[in-house]
Amino acid sequence: MSLKKRNSSHPSTVKEDPSNHIAFSVIPGQSGERFDVCVSKSIAPLSRSHATTLISKGLITVDGHIKKPGYRLKAGQMVTGKIPAPESIDCKPENIPIDIIHEDDDLIVINKNAGLVVHPAPGNESGTLVNALLYHCPDIKSIGGKLRPGIVHRLDKDTSGVLVAAKNSQTLVALADAFKERKTEKQYLALVYGNPTVDHGKISLPIGRHPGDRKKMSTKSHLGRSALTLWRVKERYHGGCFLSIDIKTGRTHQIRTHCKAIGHPIIGDPVYFNKGDKKQLAVSNKKVWKTVMNINRQMLHARRISFDHPATQKRVSFTAEIPGDMGSLIAAFRESG
Repeated sequence: MSLKKRNSSHPSTVKEDPSNHIAFSVIPGQSGERFDVCVSKSIAPLSRSHATTLISKGLITVDGHIKKPGYRLKAGQMVTGKIPAPESIDCKPENIPIDIIHEDDDLIVINKNAGLVVHPAPGNESGTLVNALLYHCPDIKSIGGKLRPGIVHRLDKDTSGVLVAAKNSQTLVALADAFKERKTEKQYLALVYGNPTVDHGKISLPIGRHPGDRKKMSTKSHLGRSALTLWRVKERYHGGCFLSIDIKTGRTHQIRTHCKAIGHPIIGDPVYFNKGDKKQLAVSNKKVWKTVMNINRQMLHARRISFDHPATQKRVSFTAEIPGDMGSLIAAFRESG
């Protein structure tokens, strides 16, 4: 991995060698800056989240002392450390069809099918989006770390829609920082049980691991992290509702957990609905219920993503068409009145 000065606004003297050791002195203009921010700005390609991880592990220090990522630097201090080389990836390229919305020299945007796992994990070592990307874009194997080459964000296995992956280290860092600093916009579409009493609202409830079920997330966790979801009604049906959702944070299962928290879980969700939701829909709309019985995943779709393209700095937006199963359920609701 080649380490370079990131930009002239942080003109620290960065030394590099074949072992990826770094060393630079804090200049007056960096005095008072957070340790992790300064490191990520001074070294390219290195995202802030990656810098935070390395600092937390004690791999980058200040005057030889381990400091927290939020430590405020002082002029004259010496930052030294080592950036480990990327781990080799264990997964193999596989010729898996993917729906490409856009591709250029820096990134690729995909309409992910429901049922496709994003990256390998125990029980899903092959047949993932990463395997497909390694086949379609062989060069990404050297970026992003072990098992997640080029992956900037993820969607749940059974959530469909738009997903962007980086094709080089510079783009990966830029997009990772954009997501972390909430400079991206993400719109989702969801079909939920019941009808909210108002046409729009926001859900600001912390999300963490469920205290009684580690496979679930919950808004009642003692270690929850802040999460913000904005929603508005697109269409109302008998027994259900079509929502447009904008998330301002990216917590695990955020939309699914927040919809459950306000009493309108996503139709088909195998984790966050209860038997009462199903029973109510079955009783109130028998015609639609027949369609729901054939659905085996949550009716959640990542419709659109917008961000500043790392190469051009121009705002770009990409849209994924609504998948067939979701479209069929919307049609069934409409026909039922």
